[in-house]
Amino acid sequence: MGMQEEIIKALGVKPVIDTGAEIRKRVDFLKAYALQAGARGLLIAISGGVDSAVAAGLCKQATDELTAEEGKEYITLGVFQPYGEQEDIEHSYAVAKAFELTHTVETNIEEAVNEIALEVEHSLKSLGQHRHITHQGKGNVKARTRMVMQYALAFENNLLVVGTDHASEAITGFYTKWGDGAVDITPLSSLNKRQVRQLAAALGVPADIVTKAPTAGLWPGQTDETELGITYDDNSDYLEGKAVTSEVAGKLEAYYRRTGHKRDAIPGI
Repeated sequence: MGMQEEIIKALGVKPVIDTGAEIRKRVDFLKAYALQAGARGLLIAISGGVDSAVAAGLCKQATDELTAEEGKEYITLGVFQPYGEQEDIEHSYAVAKAFELTHTVETNIEEAVNEIALEVEHSLKSLGQHRHITHQGKGNVKARTRMVMQYALAFENNLLVVGTDHASEAITGFYTKWGDGAVDITPLSSLNKRQVRQLAAALGVPADIVTKAPTAGLWPGQTDETELGITYDDNSDYLEGKAVTSEVAGKLEAYYRRTGHKRDAIPGI
């Protein structure tokens, strides 16, 4: 078995999907897990991108069905988490409106992140390093601060934290360890980016969100494809078993090998 086949098998991506069947399977997965956990519902952070929009749609369908079937209310809590002014925050609110989310809250992370960054800089100074926290380091603090807030809200409301990681992110390790990768359940994990967009269209995610350039939102102007140097079309082709250039395959396989620690259990002895 070649490296491409090994990665596809490990991540569970299908070459072609039945969109309706995939939605049904993932909604049922969320429902079963919520029931098993005895949770009141699901929490999803809505960034304004397509991944969280699809997850929000799946969550809302799951909790609506549970409410109808179980005779008590199950909720989907949508959380908006800007850092200061978020230029596309209207997309987050548009997703909540599209799926008729009645439980939403905005938690601005700017003050908390800046306090953590300041304490890190004081610590660096005590180590003889008179400098600011790095750009990427502060980006990681943003991602992890978002998860701290999500888990605090989830704990207080007996909710499960839903993640948006999918196979196109898993192959590159393009998420923050113990940040956006720290969740209770991931209903998109065996889909590539192209397939996530297919579910988005079927679920009724607003079209301008489906087609917008993906970004982690960790610093101004950041986009996934620019940072990785690989398009999501090439990434999705690879995960569907299609032929890609040796350059694309080499980059993806190098990312996969280098970021194994993010996908593996914590090592111990």
